[in-house]
Amino acid sequence: MRALGPEHLGYADPRGTPELRCAIADYLQAARGVRCDTEQIVVTAGTQQAVDLAIRVLLAPGEEVWVEDPGYFLTHRQLVLARAALRPIPVDGEGLDVAHGIAAAPQARAVFVTPSHQFPTGVVLSMARRIALIAWAQRVDAFIVEDDYASEFRYSGRPLAALQGLDGGDRVIYIGTFNKALFPGLRMGYAVVPPVLLSGFLAARYLLDRQPPSLNQAVVTAFMELGHLAAHIRRVRLIYRDQRDALAEVLTRHAGDALRVTVPDQGMHLVADLQGAGVGRSPAT
Repeated sequence: MRALGPEHLGYADPRGTPELRCAIADYLQAARGVRCDTEQIVVTAGTQQAVDLAIRVLLAPGEEVWVEDPGYFLTHRQLVLARAALRPIPVDGEGLDVAHGIAAAPQARAVFVTPSHQFPTGVVLSMARRIALIAWAQRVDAFIVEDDYASEFRYSGRPLAALQGLDGGDRVIYIGTFNKALFPGLRMGYAVVPPVLLSGFLAARYLLDRQPPSLNQAVVTAFMELGHLAAHIRRVRLIYRDQRDALAEVLTRHAGDALRVTVPDQGMHLVADLQGAGVGRSPAT
């Protein structure tokens, strides 16, 4: 608290402090291949606020939007609340079925997608479909909202590059959070916003919540600049991998006749399929 200057005690940039946004930009470029500058980063109160801002800026009532089916229920509810026209797009072993989306709603305004670890199935959007999704968005002037939650937790091999990095930042709103890597009570996330949407995004951020709290930002900035975040992620990645393996082993040993466990290479949950006809998928956390 004593280290805080007067700029932390009054009104400030609705994007967040320059120091934190610079630290986030450096982190995303190194860890996720995101291409951005600090001006494009908007600090939010977690993923849900970032999604809410994207909906406010992108969608008018009645506009078509692709959603993953199955998909993240809170995003689905936010879109229903905004009176968007939801077009459920099936998810298979390669992630969102882009060809199905183009056939079902070729002129949709946006798509909300979890490509690194699809919720709830856990599959990763294939590179071929990533390229096809970006090409479609560029062709019809649509936008992709990329929820990259839990992307830090990859347990084998290198993760596929973020959609935002493949696109160059023109068609993708990239959303991330510290609430998974650190703790949910922190209530801190961020969005990387294409330049064409930035003024609208900042206006909505200002009206919704004025600015993120300065004290939390100062603490997280110091945590990142001193190297603690990278060290923390390396440490807990090993812990979560061991917990994943222990859960899969116990489920298989005690319920192997009833469950088929899929062990994911990334993320913080796994899926166990109930064996037998007429039963659906059951995510196990």
